[in-house]
Amino acid sequence: MRILAVIPARGGSKGVLGKNIKLLNGKPLLQYTSEIALQSPYLTEVILSSEEKEIITVAKDLEIHVPFIRPSALAQDSTPTIDVILHALQWFKNQGVFFDAVCLLQTTSPFRTINFLNKAIEKFISSGCDSLVSVQKVPHEYNPHWTFEVNHEGNLKIATGEENIISRRQQLPDAYHRDGSIYITKTNVLLQQHSLYGKRIAFIESDLEYYVNIDTMEDWKKAEQMIKNNQK
Repeated sequence: MRILAVIPARGGSKGVLGKNIKLLNGKPLLQYTSEIALQSPYLTEVILSSEEKEIITVAKDLEIHVPFIRPSALAQDSTPTIDVILHALQWFKNQGVFFDAVCLLQTTSPFRTINFLNKAIEKFISSGCDSLVSVQKVPHEYNPHWTFEVNHEGNLKIATGEENIISRRQQLPDAYHRDGSIYITKTNVLLQQHSLYGKRIAFIESDLEYYVNIDTMEDWKKAEQMIKNNQK
């Protein structure tokens, strides 16, 4: 299977200024993701998608392939990630190059391991599903069977639509949330359904020991502390 890995890294980060090339323990943030991606034998090609010249310069210094400059219209706060992926697929199509699937690897999850990435790809391939996403288990107090929405009368209703709430924690089914570390999607699902997920979604659970999603300076400090803890 031919798999394109896309590392999106636009400029203009609000939560952490210059996030993608900001040094984390002496390395640009995007380097953590690119180093792992380039080690995987399952990824046919690994590219960076960015509109920011400074990010592109750093990426090239790290020997990350940057085949194009992303249009600024696709580098806005409101730009859907799937549009960035579709732009990359179209660029390669114009070169006569095609892929069976795309693996989205965001720089904000810097500590994923090569073992975890390879296991995710292997599970995606063997599952035959439309996509695979990395997830974490939802704590029981936030389980959707225990959460509420406001109905049209302004009162609470169980978010799952059930009439009676599940009374015991032990009876709650497992629930998961996307953690943003890995998305893998078949190309035909991306192109035909304009979706990162499709109808059949496989999943892999992230190891909390290696997980952080950097969006704010508090997250950045958490990442720094994780590195310090691992160096002890």
